[in-house]
Amino acid sequence: MKNLNKLFFTGLLLITPFIGQAQDSQNAINSGDTAWMLISTALVMLMTPAGLALFYGGLSNKKAVINTVGMSYVAFIVATLVWVTFGYSIAFGNANIIWGGSDHFMLKGITVNDVTGTIPTILFVCFQGVFAAIAVAIISGSLIERIKFSTWMIFSTFWVLLVYAPLVHWVWGEGILSTVGELDFAGGTVIHVNAGVAGLVAALLLGKRKNAKIHESRPSSLKLTLLGSALLWFGWFGFNAGSQVAADGIAANAFLVTNVAACAGGLGWILFEWSKHSPSMLGVSSGVISGLVGITPASGYVDVSGALAIGLTSGIVGYFGVMKLKSWLKYDDTLDAFGIHGLVGIWGSLATGLFANPAINGEAGWFYGNSGQFWAQLIAVLVTILFSAIGTAVIFWLSSLITKGGRVDEVVEEQGIDYAFHKETSFAHEESPTG
Repeated sequence: MKNLNKLFFTGLLLITPFIGQAQDSQNAINSGDTAWMLISTALVMLMTPAGLALFYGGLSNKKAVINTVGMSYVAFIVATLVWVTFGYSIAFGNANIIWGGSDHFMLKGITVNDVTGTIPTILFVCFQGVFAAIAVAIISGSLIERIKFSTWMIFSTFWVLLVYAPLVHWVWGEGILSTVGELDFAGGTVIHVNAGVAGLVAALLLGKRKNAKIHESRPSSLKLTLLGSALLWFGWFGFNAGSQVAADGIAANAFLVTNVAACAGGLGWILFEWSKHSPSMLGVSSGVISGLVGITPASGYVDVSGALAIGLTSGIVGYFGVMKLKSWLKYDDTLDAFGIHGLVGIWGSLATGLFANPAINGEAGWFYGNSGQFWAQLIAVLVTILFSAIGTAVIFWLSSLITKGGRVDEVVEEQGIDYAFHKETSFAHEESPTG
């Protein structure tokens, strides 16, 4: 009898893992995928109130550091609340190919037992919500030092609701752009082209800063900018590799090519800059971000050779957008949201149609015999530019109307928004502009 008991308990121990697997299979939840997506969500969350806030804060005028950091910080708060109330439903509802609908208003109908792919649906909601936050926060880089804080909060709310969420539906929610066959693994058109174009349009409507110096860039703290870029780089692994929504080989490949493209982007920028004048650490960090932006739509579809090509060229495109295009066209995109995110995002989306390798994810680009993929990417880019530009213009106009002008007055701009509006300074020992 004693031997039978031992045999029984030994058998029970042996089959326990398989019981657990059977339950996972029945519920369609994979614990490894879920753990990875919890980490990815946290990584992407870090990008907005920490990474982007520090990157932008270090680049801004010393009299607007607190305001600049605050715009990213508050954008995360606003976007998160908009996303869980209305945004997710608009993006991932099933009303039609243009609009997701209101079935999931306040996440109605979504329980802790619901599954998307192999992870809990509420985790998928969280992951997509942190994407919405960084998308709108990117726009702030075009507008700092002169936009009213109230205008920014209203604009952020409605932009996520009426521009970002519908575009997510079109690309990732089985909407109209998904029918043309666009490849956008982690947000080339959805986030970077969309936000970059929105930043440019809003900056044009807002007008130039008082005494803006288009050709000069004097960061208030290069150390903050470098730290911010490093945090963005770190968070981008969740951004791109997490977009597979599984812990598998494609996620691992996305992780690898993201890092390769970031390094290639930094190298591309600094070499191009070095051919003109001394290389700068600001240039290196900007090149890294350019490489990350460029690889975002392609990260689930290209190999290392594609990542090297996209990263290097993205660094050069970013340099051109920041150092040349802005001065030629004389627009005041304060921190170059369009030059780095918009312009490089356009290139990265088109490059996906060139370098997509079918050995990675089954999708072929032009260089692998499928020229049609490039044209699908071009259509998606053009539609995104048009929709984002029109939607942003309307929302910014309405936001400015509500706040009786979207721009701070000359006194506030001259004194600096940090002290004149927030009554704060970036360092405790600083004196106020008025003494």
